[in-house]
Amino acid sequence: MSVVLHGGPVFWLIVFLGVASVAVFFERLLHLRRAQIDYGDFLKGVCNVLENGNIDEAMMICEETPGPVAAVVLTAIRHRRGTREAIREAVENTGRSEISRLERRLASLAVTCQIAPLLGLLGTLLGIIRIVQTINEQAPVVQSTDLTTGLMQALVTTVAGLLVAIPCHAMYSMLMIRIERIVLDMEASASEIVAYLTKQDTSML
Repeated sequence: MSVVLHGGPVFWLIVFLGVASVAVFFERLLHLRRAQIDYGDFLKGVCNVLENGNIDEAMMICEETPGPVAAVVLTAIRHRRGTREAIREAVENTGRSEISRLERRLASLAVTCQIAPLLGLLGTLLGIIRIVQTINEQAPVVQSTDLTTGLMQALVTTVAGLLVAIPCHAMYSMLMIRIERIVLDMEASASEIVAYLTKQDTSML
């Protein structure tokens, strides 16, 4: 604990960023887990309902299912009477909006990955300045204990910056991998539902 106390204000700022990053990570992780569904089974179920002419039921299924896959399928159904190009454009607009929602607050993790080591470096330089000031003020007799505070501040902030940046980078990468998988599912489901709707007899839908 005594080592931590030598970190100074920069150290506590790094700690705050680390705690905030962990909170963002778990919030986004839960959101992405909820958004990721088995798009094949979902799309099959929706198409079966559409085959029976139950448009409202199909839309209700989409509305009650979380995630971008359900959102793009719902958009396609709502625009089912349009041309293939119109349906695809509507689906693409919804897709972009859904991707934006998936990536919400991820920028804060990316920024923390970059800032934490720099804050650690800042703390290191401040610690060195503190050592130099001590030497200038107490020269020619300087006790080793007089240099401890500045040296500990330099070391603690450097370590803290790396300990925050490394896990933060790992968390960011993990979330981006999950988002890429969801986006691939969304694009696949969008193509399939557009192809399905454009093959149907408009009068039946």
